Amino acid sequence: MRGGRPTPLLILGLGNLLCSDDGLGVVAVDQLLRRWTPPDGVLVLDGGTLGLALLPYVEDAEAAILVDAIRAEGPPGTLVRLEGDEVGPAVSARLSSHQIGVADLLDAARLRLRSPETLLLLGAVPRTLGLGLGLSPPVASAVPELVERIVSAAAELGHRFEEKAQDEDEEGRAGRPALLARADAL
Repeated sequence: MRGGRPTPLLILGLGNLLCSDDGLGVVAVDQLLRRWTPPDGVLVLDGGTLGLALLPYVEDAEAAILVDAIRAEGPPGTLVRLEGDEVGPAVSARLSSHQIGVADLLDAARLRLRSPETLLLLGAVPRTLGLGLGLSPPVASAVPELVERIVSAAAELGHRFEEKAQDEDEEGRAGRPALLARADAL
């Protein structure tokens, strides 16, 4: 626990930007921070493919929203929401190429009896997970709605984001990437 207190809500973007749609979680949390200001007590992180290195953050979280590409029924870009007991099996079988790291991460927190009380997995069905920069068109077009669903899920958990003014959004694009600016708060 940083500062002796647990993190009320962790929003963790997962994925690899070098593997096309696998970068969805990272792109989504970047867009989230560009358009929205997190409330106090909410930590938004680009977890990339760090796996077990993220264990301290997951263990400190009372609630966690994981954002990632999810293999599921439906055409590419279909939004998916899994929660509670659905998340564990999904990360073992339905996440993208870094799934083993995420499964190990959640298993380690569970075995240490330090799992978040509330766990959500939000994402979209990928079209491709092969090497390549950028999201495929159907997955890229799902990002704005995915960001809205992250904001809604946080609100359901009692954490209300504030939408940034247009000039704040433009300033974020011109300066440092939004994720790096937020990481300064750690």
